[in-house]
Amino acid sequence: MNCWLLLPFMLGIPLLWPCIITAENFKTEEVRHPAGSHLRVRRGWMWNQFFVPEEMNKTRHHIGQLRSDLDNGNNSFQYKLLGVGAGNIFAIDERTGDIYAVEKLDREERSLYTLRAQVIDTTTGRAVEPESEFVIRVSDINDNEPKFLDEPYEAIVPEMSPEGTLVTQVTASDADDPSSGNNARLVYSLLQGQPYFSIEPTTGKIRISSKMDRELQDEYWVIIQAKDMIGLPGALSGTTSVLIKLSDVNDNKPIFKDSLYRLTVSESAPVGTSIGKIMAYDRDIGENAEMDYSIEDDSRTFDVITNNETQEGIIILKKKVNFEDQNHYRIRAKVKNPQVDEQLREYHTEASTTVIKIQVEDVDEPPVFLLPYYIFEIFEECPHGSSVGTVSATDPDQRKSPIGYSITRSEVFSVDDNGTIFTTNPLDRETSAWYNLSVTAMEKYNIAQISSVSVYVQVLNINDHAPEFSEYYETYVCENAVAGQVIQTISAVDRDESIEHHHFYFNLSVEENNSSFAIIDNQDNTAVVVTNRTGFSLQEEPVFYIFILIADNGIPSLTSTNTLTIHVCDCGDADSTQTCSHKDFMLSMGFRAEVITAVLICIMIIFGFIFLNLGLKQRRKQTLFPEKSEEFRENIFRYDDEGGGEADTEAFDIAQLRGSAVMRGRKPPRRHARAEMRSLYRQSLQVGPDSAVFRKFILEKLEEADTDPCAPPFDSLQTYAFEGTGSLAGSLSSLDSSASDHDENYDYLTELGPRFKRLACMFGSSMQSKN
Repeated sequence: MNCWLLLPFMLGIPLLWPCIITAENFKTEEVRHPAGSHLRVRRGWMWNQFFVPEEMNKTRHHIGQLRSDLDNGNNSFQYKLLGVGAGNIFAIDERTGDIYAVEKLDREERSLYTLRAQVIDTTTGRAVEPESEFVIRVSDINDNEPKFLDEPYEAIVPEMSPEGTLVTQVTASDADDPSSGNNARLVYSLLQGQPYFSIEPTTGKIRISSKMDRELQDEYWVIIQAKDMIGLPGALSGTTSVLIKLSDVNDNKPIFKDSLYRLTVSESAPVGTSIGKIMAYDRDIGENAEMDYSIEDDSRTFDVITNNETQEGIIILKKKVNFEDQNHYRIRAKVKNPQVDEQLREYHTEASTTVIKIQVEDVDEPPVFLLPYYIFEIFEECPHGSSVGTVSATDPDQRKSPIGYSITRSEVFSVDDNGTIFTTNPLDRETSAWYNLSVTAMEKYNIAQISSVSVYVQVLNINDHAPEFSEYYETYVCENAVAGQVIQTISAVDRDESIEHHHFYFNLSVEENNSSFAIIDNQDNTAVVVTNRTGFSLQEEPVFYIFILIADNGIPSLTSTNTLTIHVCDCGDADSTQTCSHKDFMLSMGFRAEVITAVLICIMIIFGFIFLNLGLKQRRKQTLFPEKSEEFRENIFRYDDEGGGEADTEAFDIAQLRGSAVMRGRKPPRRHARAEMRSLYRQSLQVGPDSAVFRKFILEKLEEADTDPCAPPFDSLQTYAFEGTGSLAGSLSSLDSSASDHDENYDYLTELGPRFKRLACMFGSSMQSKN
């Protein structure tokens, strides 16, 4: 059998060498059946492999030949190719056994094909030999350039980094066979980026070759090339770009933009006012550009704070300025970075400074008092117009305006234009020991400029109040008291203020001629009252009044006479005045209880009367026709007679007109009206669905009308809850009567009672005769 062998590369060009597969390429096996009846020779294929170069441009490339040693050349054998790629990638000449590649092969897609070959006798249609497996290997050629798979590349390195600092590493990949010569052996080189960067040829590590300053250039583009075949001629190459950014380090100190700043401030500006701004610039960025401003000469009047957002220095007023005292200032400010690494301190050896000149602007200022507050003293009961003290204020401006004074809301003091405070009313220390005043000073040239000061006036004490009992004493003495018995301990108080401690002296008044009691001064501002005799009589002398003199130690000393009331008490066997005080207490409590009880009874009576009136009013406010709540229908009675006017004091008897029905037809003249009315009344009591209930209702209404003193003497309307069938009596209206019959006799009205007397006079026989 013939074949083609692929020889090793020579200068990168593959060479093919023809070969013939002979019988030595095969092996022959003799197999004997177990029965041993006959021998059959089985011929097998030797294992073979073929080599074919990739990327061959021929449409039908001969790879090798398969040939059986049984083939005698009579064209009776047929060769078949089986396996992956058979028929579409590889083809075989069925007569000669030649194998061809019908498509271009790419080792990077597939480098090995395993196929099977079979020889069939066309005369019998049977396989001459068993299937034999062989391999076709695709040999590599340098047809792939290196590729960088991790693009894009970007790296950050601090500025001013020393030489040799690793920046990043790039890696390329070659799809060629790394075991086939140098097709996949790569070397790296730098096409762009010198002299700041370098690259290691075999590893692709990029390193710094010289220091770089971010403030000059903050980023660099480096171009890297990778070549296969270790860079020999004919090698393929690929390139990539690397963006290298320089991160900032604090290698620059801040510097002021201007060496001199001129600012102004008003002398009226309060503490903390912003006067102006100063600005420094730093070529660094981020936290390396943060600044810290300060006043170099440690000024007590001005200060500077840093705006962390804008990195500006704000000059503020630390202490109020006065144009009259100093109208200009000169200070020096400095700036530095708050945080600097130790290895970078060489760049920050001396801080940048600037000069700030501040001019104070003059304004019209209010008056200024010489003292922040004033305290004066004056004795009480001084005469009107007494001088208390003097306040003084001046105009701090250059024109020195005259000053006027006034006191706000004071009825006791006043002030003149010189600032002298006077009294306008008498002072009493016991009423008010201190006065808090507010004195206002105003410029006369500019009344809008005012200022105030607090004035405290202390009223000094004089001894103008005599001492008196500290409390009201209820003193009792038993009838059987013995001489020298203490019945009361007394003390005194003084409303005056004493420089030293108060000391009081107790004595009986010289006018006191009662020798039954004596007083003993304890020399501790207390005294005791003792009896001078034995035995007292409740019937003869139930009460004693003694007059006690109390003197103080003031200058001059004041004395008061105080009356002590002593009640004689029947102490009984207890021989103690506590029983007397207890009796008085119980008596007073009993009296108080009686008074309280009487007051409560009066209150209850008043409330009862109020509730009674409210109940009566509420009852009157109820419906005028309570009969509507009962089971009655409406019954309306109408009578149109005119009353006698205001002079008529006797109204008609409405009870005589009660009827259950109203007849709509005309009635003949009534000659016996009284008898007819009674008959109709009896009939009305028997008419209706419930005569008993209705009768009760009519009787109640009749009684109510007869007893009502407020019944109207004029026509009225009564509404009932029963609708009748009409009244047989007809209408008693004078209008209706006159319209129906002119010659009707009304003498019967005199028989209807006193309420119809007026009608009888108007319509009786006398009226007809007159007509």
